[in-house]
Amino acid sequence: MKKSRTIHKRPTWDEYFLEMAGLVAKRSTCLRRSVGAVLVREKRILATGYNGAPSGLKHCVEIGCIRQQLKIPSGERHELCRALHAEQNALIQACLHGISVKGATLYATNQPCVICAKMLINAGIREIVIAEGYPDKMAMSFLRQAKIRIRKI
Repeated sequence: MKKSRTIHKRPTWDEYFLEMAGLVAKRSTCLRRSVGAVLVREKRILATGYNGAPSGLKHCVEIGCIRQQLKIPSGERHELCRALHAEQNALIQACLHGISVKGATLYATNQPCVICAKMLINAGIREIVIAEGYPDKMAMSFLRQAKIRIRKI
């Protein structure tokens, strides 16, 4: 009797790292949007981050969302938020552990905002791969001007 072979579809590297970003996003403590980010160089994960309050501070899931209370639309008034963005936390984690991210690729569940875009530009990120968009045209403009490749998968 001949054994039947199960066909196994192995994910591409982009699919793999975007799925990892989705898994990281599950740790988010934001009530409005769960975002995950994975910094990768040469097919190796350097750092991860999700959106949430700074270490040691209460999270929005515990005390509520000021942005919801003030009815602030998505993509506006980023300073009125307890949370750091996923991209920021990934950069900070790399920094805390002495890991250079120069030349790395960022995989994220969402397009970065303009604040994160500026940080990613200065950190030397060369490419950004996203699963979903975000209402921030200025961020996309800055990333294009910096010649950072952006792909939506």
